[in-house]
Amino acid sequence: MVARRKVAVVGVALSDCGRVDDATPYALHAQAARRALADAGLDRSLVDGFASAGLGTLAPVEVAEYLGLRPAWVDSTSVGGSAWEVMAAHAADAIAAGHARVVLLAYGSTARADIRAGRRTGTLSFGSRGPLQFEAPYGHTLIAKYAMAARRHMTEYGTTIEQLAQVAVQARANAALNPEAMFRTPVTVDEVLAGPMIAEPFTKLHCCVRSDGGAAVLLAAEEYVRDCRTAPVWVLGTGEYVSHAAMSEWPDFTVSPAAVSGRLAFERAGVRPDEMDLAEIYDAFTYMTLVTLEDLGFCGKGEGGAFVEQGRLRVGGGELPVNTDGGGLSAQHPGMRGLFLLVEAVRQLRGEAGGDRQVRRGDGALPRLAVASGTGGWFCSSGTVVLGAG
Repeated sequence: MVARRKVAVVGVALSDCGRVDDATPYALHAQAARRALADAGLDRSLVDGFASAGLGTLAPVEVAEYLGLRPAWVDSTSVGGSAWEVMAAHAADAIAAGHARVVLLAYGSTARADIRAGRRTGTLSFGSRGPLQFEAPYGHTLIAKYAMAARRHMTEYGTTIEQLAQVAVQARANAALNPEAMFRTPVTVDEVLAGPMIAEPFTKLHCCVRSDGGAAVLLAAEEYVRDCRTAPVWVLGTGEYVSHAAMSEWPDFTVSPAAVSGRLAFERAGVRPDEMDLAEIYDAFTYMTLVTLEDLGFCGKGEGGAFVEQGRLRVGGGELPVNTDGGGLSAQHPGMRGLFLLVEAVRQLRGEAGGDRQVRRGDGALPRLAVASGTGGWFCSSGTVVLGAG
């Protein structure tokens, strides 16, 4: 029996992000992948595993071909925005078991540019087959599903719209420290509430930005770490969970699938939520951040509103810095954003965030532990990864 190997993230990178009108999604995949390999200092020939989703008829076969890769291990688990945490978990398991040595995860999207060029509309239909056929006649959009869940939490626990707005305010405060963020101008609670209504109770600033961009993450077996130019960030524990497809099959709108994926990840890592120095949480909408904080165990169920309203999510003084790059609400959101969470968590643990955006522990030391938790669909799936600095 082969002993299980330790697995580390050894390279991370973003492609050009924000407003990118002159690139294809394939080009953004390649740009991010090249940068991640350069970040790690590993030769491309060592990559024998590849994971991607969201592009091509035979994803990730087409993307691998575009990148010039012939992987012996492959994954294309497509569960929305959480796909990257789920595929990172699968890749870590494959490497630990000896089925791969170095796995590349890559993503690229021109969601914003496609709309500007008329290649697609603002609302991407998920179709009306299978379970969705029973909801499609009512016409509620993806945003409306999240809005309904948020309204249920407000009704059940007294969460206020001002508390939800605080998530957007603090995300923008963190984005102000990030020169690569798409929107950096500070906003107030009143400005969030005064915006145009998108899906009650969400106004515009309760919703993520729409951007172009790509990301890549390189995972490697422990024996390759010494050959890398960067300090390793170890994969300590992972968890994944699928909750529902139809809203009628979701037992409780106030509980996300992170309640299971997070518990599994922390248990397998052998750490507690209160030991985390920072958290990167999928935030297509403000309610996602709030309910995920509860379900990961950073506060009790129904206490998310009180937890976020005291500025706890801010870099530089917040009790638990969350979405330290500004998140999907302010930095960038090109679609399936889960891979960006892993990139930012790794940069923070390596001390590479720069300036006032770099998270520090109470004694001034660099952070040691981080969690990245992605959400897919309309709270349909979750993947959680706990990372530790080398």
